[in-house]
Amino acid sequence: MHLLLPPANLSELKTDLHSHLIPGIDDGAKDIEHSIKLIKGIKSLGYQKIITTPHTMSDYYKNTPEIILKGLQTVKSKIKELNIEIEIEASSEYFLDHHFMRLIEQDRLLPIAGEYILFELSFMSEPKLLGEAIFQLQLKGFKPILAHVERYTYWHQNYGKFQELKDKGVFFQLNINALAGVYGESTKLAAEHMIDANHYEFIGSDCHHEGHLELMKKSIQLPKLHQIIESNKLLNSTL
Repeated sequence: MHLLLPPANLSELKTDLHSHLIPGIDDGAKDIEHSIKLIKGIKSLGYQKIITTPHTMSDYYKNTPEIILKGLQTVKSKIKELNIEIEIEASSEYFLDHHFMRLIEQDRLLPIAGEYILFELSFMSEPKLLGEAIFQLQLKGFKPILAHVERYTYWHQNYGKFQELKDKGVFFQLNINALAGVYGESTKLAAEHMIDANHYEFIGSDCHHEGHLELMKKSIQLPKLHQIIESNKLLNSTL
């Protein structure tokens, strides 16, 4: 049993920087009605701004800046039509592979706030390209944010790897629902370890569907979520 506190105030964060709300282009929102339902749900938690991040993966989700920005415009138009008071922008959650390396080289990335790039890794094993990708992003003037870093189970027996990445200048993003154990006990423990170590600069919903929103209502009552928000280490509000 988790000790539950009153819901944390997510309005202090202002911005959710990881979600999948553009309809029909990845495994998130299915259509515009679904998008609006999820956006209303995120707003109800206290967020004032959303930077939605559809997947870009060479094998599955062949999104380009043009596809993403066109989808964003559809969502923005609907938000305006319905008079929903929330700001929304778009970037992407890039999967680290050779296609991503080419996008870096070709300047074909959509940064968050003009400077951050959110990227994810394989859940199977540490990519051999990881160090090179970090270097190339920084060479281009970007600040790399590693998405849901607590979910990479191959580092759970070696927490020192997290410190190595921090030493290289990598920013970390926590999935809020990891604290509720939705990804397993070892992932929850890794997230708690990194909160205690002040490793996270960002937290995100990683919202794909209503189930994530329902779980977030419970996750924001957890002591570790309160701890990270009250640490004043998070940069969400600067985006």
